[in-house]
Amino acid sequence: MIKGVFIFNLLLFVAPIFVWSQSKKPNLIVIMTDDMGYADVGFNGCTDIPTPNIDSIAYNGAHIVNGYVSFPVCGPSRAGFITGRYQDRFGFTTNPTIDPTNDIAGLPLDEKTLAEVLCNEGYKSAIVGKWHLGTHPNFHPLNRGFDYFYGFLSGGHNYFMNQLTVENLENVKSKWAWYRTKLRENHKTLEFEDYKTDYLTDELSEAALRFINKQAENDQPFFLFLSYNAPHTPMHATEKYLSRFPDIQDRKRKTYAAMVSAVDDGIGLVLETLKKNVLIENTIIVFLSDNGGAHNNASQNTPLRGTKGSVYEGGLRVPFAIQWKGVIPVNTKYEESISSLDIMASMVDILDIKSNRKKPLDGVNIIPYLTGEKQGAPHDYLFWRKWKQNAMAVIHGDHKLLKSNKRSESEIYNLKLDVSESKNIKGSNVVLEKQLQNAWNRWNQKNIDRIFPTLGEDEWWTKNEN
Repeated sequence: MIKGVFIFNLLLFVAPIFVWSQSKKPNLIVIMTDDMGYADVGFNGCTDIPTPNIDSIAYNGAHIVNGYVSFPVCGPSRAGFITGRYQDRFGFTTNPTIDPTNDIAGLPLDEKTLAEVLCNEGYKSAIVGKWHLGTHPNFHPLNRGFDYFYGFLSGGHNYFMNQLTVENLENVKSKWAWYRTKLRENHKTLEFEDYKTDYLTDELSEAALRFINKQAENDQPFFLFLSYNAPHTPMHATEKYLSRFPDIQDRKRKTYAAMVSAVDDGIGLVLETLKKNVLIENTIIVFLSDNGGAHNNASQNTPLRGTKGSVYEGGLRVPFAIQWKGVIPVNTKYEESISSLDIMASMVDILDIKSNRKKPLDGVNIIPYLTGEKQGAPHDYLFWRKWKQNAMAVIHGDHKLLKSNKRSESEIYNLKLDVSESKNIKGSNVVLEKQLQNAWNRWNQKNIDRIFPTLGEDEWWTKNEN
């Protein structure tokens, strides 16, 4: 009897570390950077760019060593994350045209976003920053479950606020001019005097703080998608951030470091605001990049091979961390493969939401794996497919198969022994290759080809020249 009482009391003491109070729904903040290198955060070994605030998310929760996105470029990766489904299921397999009159080039309207799902659970949702899921009014964030939008609809942007002089996308008359469109707050076009700062990353951080502070005034759970476009090109940084890196001689790397530092500052302010409003304990915070570091922004993916756009690890594996105080043990280093698709699935499971059987989620609830409640790998397989099917990849356990039109033969790597993908072991693994290829083929049978023109392909801006 004494032994039973002791065990019961022990469970009472231990259990709160791994469970959450179901009487209060957790807030969710997803912080996504753009084209950030795997090796450009402290928790992945970066030494020349301090990222103390980003690192704190990993140290106060879980550092995901093998964190993947569902596609190696911006738009499709975001489509996968926001739906919890492989974007190949609905043909979002390239960065869409920025044409605001194209009512097909965006996230299909019959695909539910994370914001739409959480709205039905009483959440208030906001996206601050980059959208890149369609510019036609039908695809506007306010029509996709979000209650608040502050940012831009396209995929890239200039950072100096005084350069944002193009009224809207309908006024774009040359390629890349959409980088200079004015920001939007909901449907309102903002003017220079409306901005609180002179640098876009700071502006987005300030908007995020305003949303959090407003939500703190009521008892409603919230979802914030803080979608930084940094450190995506163009390489723009203010002297405030550049001056922090006197020892970096390469100009592009120095600017990149400054851009990352601005993001880290913003994340620090977000964390401080959560603490000030006593929200930090009941907020799940996810940090990740939308894809690996790009070849043109001085990012570093070491020790991974490849960059943004590639199905090598450098295009798919990203800096990834998750914090949920009181639930995920601090300083967890998790080495099984996790996907950005799992964010939606985790929230659906946590909140006990019925999912759509006709459009099943491709992710899993990763929280029990991070707490240690469940053992083993969350995913049996992870899949990738480039548009026009010119490249594919599949991971199963430690092994990865990939093919590309740029190479004459398929490649197999043991990622546990060869994370740099330098030793192709295809020749000695004929049976394994067939197994992986068959699994990918079965997955691919449920996919469709892209449904809209890719970025710049249709030269839509020429319609505005007259």
